[in-house]
Amino acid sequence: RHTMRILLPLIAALCLAGCATIVKGTTQVVAIDTPGAPGATCELHSPAIGTQSVQTPATIELEKSQHNVTVSCRKTCFQPAAGVIASYTEGMAAGNVIAGGVIGLGVDAATGAMNKYADRTSITMIPIQGCAT
Repeated sequence: RHTMRILLPLIAALCLAGCATIVKGTTQVVAIDTPGAPGATCELHSPAIGTQSVQTPATIELEKSQHNVTVSCRKTCFQPAAGVIASYTEGMAAGNVIAGGVIGLGVDAATGAMNKYADRTSITMIPIQGCAT
């Protein structure tokens, strides 16, 4: 009986550990667009995802991490353009300290689940005057 009083809270804490990992997952789909310049080729780069290439408009599944993702876009007759998909901490992380304790926070931090990216990123590309394809 005494053992159950000790084990039950421990089991509950372990089940709640990594709450964001369980609820929100470790990947996220983001949309990238180049308004007025569809078909641009954009390279996404961060330490977590390495380098990935997409053609706009695009959606891509990214591994969540605390690292921002840099975006560099190119298209004929447009100036190269760049932007950042910023990573920020989910509000759920604060609640995880209460529900899952330090273990849950550690799991979410290690998996990137406590982070989130903007769902949509637009990169503005400026046309080059007088350029014809």
